[in-house]
Amino acid sequence: MTSRNLVICEEQHFSTLTLKVPFSETLIKVYFTCFRFGKSFNQQGNLKVHTGEKPFICQKCGKSFTQHGNLKVHMRIHTGENPFTCQQCGKSFNRKVSLERHIRIHTGEKPYTCQHCGKSFARHGNLKAHVKIHTGESSFTCQECGKSFNQKAVLNSHMRIHTGEKPYTCSQCGKNFSQHGNLKAHIKIHTGESPFICQHKYVCFECDKTFTTANSLKLHQRIHTGEKPYNCSHCDKRFSLSSTLKRHERIHTGEKPYHCTFYIVHLSYNA
Repeated sequence: MTSRNLVICEEQHFSTLTLKVPFSETLIKVYFTCFRFGKSFNQQGNLKVHTGEKPFICQKCGKSFTQHGNLKVHMRIHTGENPFTCQQCGKSFNRKVSLERHIRIHTGEKPYTCQHCGKSFARHGNLKAHVKIHTGESSFTCQECGKSFNQKAVLNSHMRIHTGEKPYTCSQCGKNFSQHGNLKAHIKIHTGESPFICQHKYVCFECDKTFTTANSLKLHQRIHTGEKPYNCSHCDKRFSLSSTLKRHERIHTGEKPYHCTFYIVHLSYNA
């Protein structure tokens, strides 16, 4: 059995390989160790993730990756290749994991369950966002207005309200959109996927529910994201709708704005 040391980066890490001797049944043992922190890995790709090394670069847009396989998947964005097709509806995807996630729409499977309340979700990201409702964590704050969010993606989407940015452009007519979901819905006008104008034109791409206005869709999506932008100034409870917050605050103020008109008339009549 022979062995050798491979120095990848003398400042940060090195790897030690135990090589298999020809005609021997000795198993190959490979260890990739970070020299700086002493952490070991059984795959070189994991070491690259640890050190932040990204040697695989996309020639189209310059984005870099730690592993060649990730670059290969990324290239499908540029080529338009969607090799994974849903047998239920024919929709295609560029990643197998995206297809598996999509199939749950048909099966109704929700494998991710909240340990606090038992609510289930089709996506792990939605579960993570939901759990923050229980923990009270809101780690992403808008520097413009102070609103807090429990998902970075929701904050990024919110920031476009202030910046006016519309990064999603229709390749057919050049119209710009601030939300990718709105672009996807718009493209169906050109593809003929929805040849008849339907009053329910705003679609939730988490559950396929439709709405007549963008604002209704926005409010609905808080069910999936767990976003609760309205907080009570009395007890720090948070709500997804301003109307729900207003109703809750009456517990603290004692306000009772609704009166029984029959009762009032009855008293007046007896008086």
